[in-house]
Amino acid sequence: RLMPELPQFDDEDLKSYGDEEEESALSPPAALMSVLTTQELLLENILECIPVGECAVIQPLSDEFCLVLGYLLTWKLTLAFFKAASSQLRVLYSQYLRRTKSLNKLLYHLFRLMPENPIFSGPTSEVPNKDMKTFFTEELHLDVK
Repeated sequence: RLMPELPQFDDEDLKSYGDEEEESALSPPAALMSVLTTQELLLENILECIPVGECAVIQPLSDEFCLVLGYLLTWKLTLAFFKAASSQLRVLYSQYLRRTKSLNKLLYHLFRLMPENPIFSGPTSEVPNKDMKTFFTEELHLDVK
């Protein structure tokens, strides 16, 4: 709920970033980026032996599963923050992510975590092979209890 409200505080300081000759960059909230950096290191250790393109199998409710879920939820917060920012701020934030290579790391992790077969195995009462449900067509509810 709070993420969409945070970029407005950077809007006030936006004028000071446009006067420099070199490309400017502005960090998203430092606490969020600190958590993201720590999680990137942990995920790199977990996924280091798996090449991009091969699927990593993470057992539900394991320590690795919790780390991956936390990493993906942190990116969800980051994207909510980006969505609420003005286009000028998005440029500055994206420059920061480019310099820290965080977006590259996200893509590497996603291509290792993405299942080979994205068929949704939730409860279905429909005829098989007709309108197959995948993780891309169904909304996934991530309620933490």
